Amino acid sequence: MTDQQPGQGPEQRPPVPRETVEAPPAERFTAPPQAHAFGLSSERAAKIIRQSGSSRWVAFLAVALVTIFVIGYYFYELGVPGIEGSSRMEKETAAQQVTDVERGSKLFAANCSRCHGVTGQGGIGPVLNDQAKLLTHLTPQYLATVLTVGGRYVCGNPDSLMLAWLEPKGPLNYRQVEELISFIRAPSTLTYTAVDPTTGAAAEATGWRDPNYAMPAGATPVPNCWKDAFGGGGGTPATPAPSGAPTAAPSDGGSGGATVQLTLTASGIAFDTDSLEVPANTPFQIVFTNNDAGIPHNVAIHEGSPTGPLVWSGDIFNGVETRTYDVPALPAGTYGFVCVVHPNMTGTLTAK
Repeated sequence: MTDQQPGQGPEQRPPVPRETVEAPPAERFTAPPQAHAFGLSSERAAKIIRQSGSSRWVAFLAVALVTIFVIGYYFYELGVPGIEGSSRMEKETAAQQVTDVERGSKLFAANCSRCHGVTGQGGIGPVLNDQAKLLTHLTPQYLATVLTVGGRYVCGNPDSLMLAWLEPKGPLNYRQVEELISFIRAPSTLTYTAVDPTTGAAAEATGWRDPNYAMPAGATPVPNCWKDAFGGGGGTPATPAPSGAPTAAPSDGGSGGATVQLTLTASGIAFDTDSLEVPANTPFQIVFTNNDAGIPHNVAIHEGSPTGPLVWSGDIFNGVETRTYDVPALPAGTYGFVCVVHPNMTGTLTAK
């Protein structure tokens, strides 16, 4: 151990000399003189120009093809202006509507026809195929609500025979309810395949709703509750005769003559005739027979047509029963007669 004076650091030794090692010479890459020349040869420049022009043409054609595709697809989807039926979306919508109506017709036949009739003409339940109802009352929203909560929504009767049909309270899911509404609201211009109730074979059918129907002037509005249409009856007095029309005369003309009687029968939600004739200005009677057991019918007379202003209305009663209506004298002219409960039951009455 060597002696070390205070304040002195550790002993330092000089570095060990090393021999210098030279790296072996590396082979250098040398390019031909023309590679170091600046600028392009005429051949190379022409080639670059040709490639650039080709690229621009390729880009132009690609953009043109994409543009043509977008425009073509636009017209394919939305249709060509002025050409009806050229839209794929419209075709698909129309095809889906037909499918919905066909499914809805099967649902209606299985669940609704017993009360509302095979063609919506009514029975135990109210009429559904009446044009005035379809126009102003039986809207998709209204039908959806009735199918959801039941008949109590219609007339406020908690004991209504019309049950809720939408699950969980009813047997139908939301899609089936939509299909049922599509069937009830289907326009008469739509043709679909249905099952003939008499033969069970497939047959073409059309919707109930006339898209061109408009309420006649002076027509009675459709009541919110279908039973409200049963009001009146029992020999409602005739309305005043139109201006300039002849006034009513006694039935016997003061000579004690026999009263004119007409016979009319309702069977299968239809009148047995659609044409009646009575003497003008003379009271008469209608012997009306309702042969539809448990189904209400009556006879009402309207001015001009079955949808014109009400002139007279008889009692509504369930079948099977016969009643005799006393009808006031009518001025000469053409009238329509109809069942208030089933507006599809119509006919023409002529007073002359």
